[in-house]
Amino acid sequence: MPRPHAAGRHFLQIPGPTNVPDRVLRAIDAPTIDHRGPDFGELGRSVLQRLRAVFKTDGPVVIYPASGTGAWEAALTNTLSPGDTVLMCRTGWFATLWKDLADRLGLAPIFIETDWRRGADVPAIADALAADRTHRIKAVCVVHNETSTGCTSNVAAVREALDAAGHPALLLVDTISSLASIDYQHDAWGVDVTVAGSQKGLMLPPGLSFNAVGPKALAAAETAKLPRSYWDWRPMLEANAGGYFPYTPNTNLLFGLDAAVSMLLEEGLDAVFARHARHAEATRRAVEAWGLETQCAVASDHSNSLTAVRLPEGHSADALRALILEKHNMSLGNGLGILKDRVFRIGHLGDFGDLQLIGTLGGVEMGLRAAGVPHRPGGVQAAITSLSGNA
Repeated sequence: MPRPHAAGRHFLQIPGPTNVPDRVLRAIDAPTIDHRGPDFGELGRSVLQRLRAVFKTDGPVVIYPASGTGAWEAALTNTLSPGDTVLMCRTGWFATLWKDLADRLGLAPIFIETDWRRGADVPAIADALAADRTHRIKAVCVVHNETSTGCTSNVAAVREALDAAGHPALLLVDTISSLASIDYQHDAWGVDVTVAGSQKGLMLPPGLSFNAVGPKALAAAETAKLPRSYWDWRPMLEANAGGYFPYTPNTNLLFGLDAAVSMLLEEGLDAVFARHARHAEATRRAVEAWGLETQCAVASDHSNSLTAVRLPEGHSADALRALILEKHNMSLGNGLGILKDRVFRIGHLGDFGDLQLIGTLGGVEMGLRAAGVPHRPGGVQAAITSLSGNA
C-alpha cells in the first residue's frame, strides 16, 4: 500500500545514493548523442582527463556502466590469477561482500577479523605481510570508508606496511563512499587500483563505476589469468585514448559526471573535504548530546561521509527508521549484517549544506522522542553550536 502524500521535499539521508544536485540533473536531462560521433569524443576526453584530479592521480581512470560491485570485480580480474592469495580485512558488510566476490572468482582470501567498530587493522596487516616471506600474497584489499559502520581506514599506513615489509603485493582500495568526500590520494599513497562508484560523493545516480589504475597494476594486467571480457582494461584504455569506449557507455550519466566534476573542482577539493569534516563533527556532537553512541569506537577512524548510530539494547533501529519515514518523510540508512536493527546510518555526504544537516538531525531528534528511545534533548543545538564555532 503506497504511503500517504507527505508535504515538502523528501530527505534522502542514506549514505548513498545521495541527493543529486539540480545542475547534475539538468546535465543528464539532455538529448542522447551518438557515442561514436565527434561531440561524444570531446565529452569523453574532458571527463576522463579531469576525473584524474578527483582521484589525485596522473594515471588513467576507467569508467564502467556498472555499480561499485563491477569495479570490485574489474580490480580483481585484471590483476590476479586463479588461486592467488589476497589479504583483506573484515571491517564491515562491504569488506565482507568484496571477500565473498574474491571467493567466487576462485581467489584465496586471508580475512583479518575486526569488531566492525574501527578501520582496517594495520598492525595485523603488517604482521601478515612480514610473515609472508615467499610472497604468496598477491594483493592487499582495503575498504577506505566502510559504509556499513562509519569507520575509515588509514590507507597510507597500509602502504607503509607494504613498504616496510618489502612486499610486492598490489594495493587495491575501495573508495565507493569516500571519493570526493574524504581526502584520498591514489598516487601519493601508492595505491595500485582504486575502486569507486558514482552515487555517493560524485553526486550522481547509480550506474557508473571506476578503476583508477597505477603502472604496477597495468603491468600485472598483462599476465593476470582470471577470465575477463567486459571488465578488461586493455580495450577500454585503447578506446579511451580518443575519448570513446569499446561498448555502449552510459552516455547521459557521463553528461552528469562532467557537471559533477566541474562542481567539485569549482568548489575546490580541499573545501569539499573541509565541508564534509564540519558536518561529520556536528553530527557526532549531536549523537553525544543525545547520550547515544556511534558505531565507530575509535576517534581517529570516524568517517566524514556518514555516521552510524547505535541504539540502546531493546530498541529497534528499523522501527525508528520506519517511524521517521512515516512522520517526517526522511530516509535513513539501515544496519547491515551483524548490525541489522542495531544501528541507523545518517548520510552527510555529497551535495549537502548546513541547513540540510540541521533538518536531518531535527528529524532524528523528533523521531527519537516519538519512538520512546531513551535520549537527552539538545542534539540539534549541539550541532548548531558546532557548525557556528567551526564556520
